[in-house]
Amino acid sequence: MTALKAHEVARFLTRPDLQAGIFLAYGPDGGLVRETAQRLIRQLGGDDPEGVSLVTLDASEIDADPSLLAVEAKTVSLFGGKRIVRVRGGGKSLVMPLTELRDDPGDTAIIVEAGNLPPRDPLRALVETAKLGRALPCFADSDEMLTNLILETFNKEGIRIDPDVIPTLRENLGNDREVTRRELDKLTLYAATTKTLSRDEVLLLCADNGALVIDAILDAAGSGHAEKLELAVNRALSANVDPQRLLAMATIHFANLRRWRTEVDGGKTPRAVIEGLKPRPHFSRAGTLEQQLRQWSDRGLAAATERILSATAESRRRPALAEATLRRALLAVATMAASG
Repeated sequence: MTALKAHEVARFLTRPDLQAGIFLAYGPDGGLVRETAQRLIRQLGGDDPEGVSLVTLDASEIDADPSLLAVEAKTVSLFGGKRIVRVRGGGKSLVMPLTELRDDPGDTAIIVEAGNLPPRDPLRALVETAKLGRALPCFADSDEMLTNLILETFNKEGIRIDPDVIPTLRENLGNDREVTRRELDKLTLYAATTKTLSRDEVLLLCADNGALVIDAILDAAGSGHAEKLELAVNRALSANVDPQRLLAMATIHFANLRRWRTEVDGGKTPRAVIEGLKPRPHFSRAGTLEQQLRQWSDRGLAAATERILSATAESRRRPALAEATLRRALLAVATMAASG
């Protein structure tokens, strides 16, 4: 019986102990399942990838004709290269066709991709108990795995990253390896010339990180950084974030700052206030939130909140001008912050 652990899969893919047999890549991370199958195909193909005879089937095709898998597996490659049969969407219906090949797959590697399979799933059990079978679990990246992937990707391209790039990416990637790879490729392409990458650039380019973009807007306005504010607002609006939603989030942010400022005026240090928040803000924001508490007085926060509430009312009266109203209000608040 060979049942690999998730952390053993990467090592197995570099030096598989079988060249033929049944390989099952399964798990909840569909992107990692596909990547695992692709890496295994490249590894088994050896030094002559052009000579590989690769056949790709959907499980539905085998459902319609159960003999198809055996026919493809037993077919001799016309030019003598490695024979690989890749099956997508594997499930219980593959158990019988694979049983026929379990002990004698010939020189063919059969690579099956499947979703998350429980330990007693018949397909998983078949492969795990087969002498010529290897089951490769593919689970979502842990923090450590994601960190290593990020470092490996950027180090390979000689890209220097700011210290807060990794935690920023780690908080917002990892649910699907395919998505992670796509985002890292995008960042790598962006930094190909400068060979440097900052957190602000990550926020600019990773369009699905809406919450981080809003945080960037709030922190830029609250700390008085007009250029960062414009960049963050442009990105949010280009991603179709509603201006009224941004005004609502700004109202909440400055209401929170005012509430926290009351604790500072009562004798606490800004750092103690931020560290005592529940839930704790992401550590990458802790410094700027502390800075904002030092910058603003209660009177200033009251004026900023009033300015945002006025803009919210105006955007509701004149929705067509909501974007312009948002920009004016947040720039006014940022100017207040910068002037102290």
